[in-house]
Amino acid sequence: MILLRIYRFTRYFLSSRHRKGHGIHSPFVYDIVTRVFRNKIDTDIVFNIEKIRKKLISDHRVVNMRDLGSGKERRETSIRKVSEIIRYSSVPQKYGVLLANLSNEFGKPAIIELGTSLGISTMYLAAFSPESIVYTIEGCTATCEIAKENFREAGLENINIMNGSFDEMLPVIVDKIKNPGLVFIDGNHRKLPLIKYFRQLAEISSSRTVIIIDDINTTPEMAEAWKEIKNNKKVSFTIDIFRMGLVFFRQGMTPRDYLIRY
Repeated sequence: MILLRIYRFTRYFLSSRHRKGHGIHSPFVYDIVTRVFRNKIDTDIVFNIEKIRKKLISDHRVVNMRDLGSGKERRETSIRKVSEIIRYSSVPQKYGVLLANLSNEFGKPAIIELGTSLGISTMYLAAFSPESIVYTIEGCTATCEIAKENFREAGLENINIMNGSFDEMLPVIVDKIKNPGLVFIDGNHRKLPLIKYFRQLAEISSSRTVIIIDDINTTPEMAEAWKEIKNNKKVSFTIDIFRMGLVFFRQGMTPRDYLIRY
């Protein structure tokens, strides 16, 4: 698994376009890379979110985690420290800033997130698109409650967190929200469920919606899912930054898969 990921990263690094946009011929994609990816954001907001992360890294509370994405009929449980969860299940600051920039650019009128965890990514999405409501789903009750604590500490009131499985909660959101601006999928790392959720969200997406999928190169199964998603008939083009894949539905764009170094 590790060797495969090293191989994929090496291929990505050698094939990707420069982070400053060199060699990108599409004006729209060039604008995203040079302006959105590299946009300077409010350092005070980043500081406040990262301060919460730092506190969680020192949080030795033990919680009973429920894993709803294990692929088994039984809901698996495990005992984990909050400090362990925040270290291994939350987006790093670098990608939190990217999510913030993307939410600021594309987040209106609403943002959907599958996989809240302790809420770091949610806070980045919500803080930089304050006029939007972030609808986020988390399957584990324990982490859901801690995420709520973090949202209150951050003073963010534009987050609607829903506790339950994606299969239970996503249909509720799909019935309520049409044409979301931004979608972030980070919570089920199996091929078939991921493709299923993507198709559900693609159905309610407009030409201006952007869907972000995390961990597209973590496992062969995720890489296969990403490949199938890229071939979806509704997709116009994609941007692969190795960790994340961005899916666009823009009309009039030349179909292409862009590899961008980030």
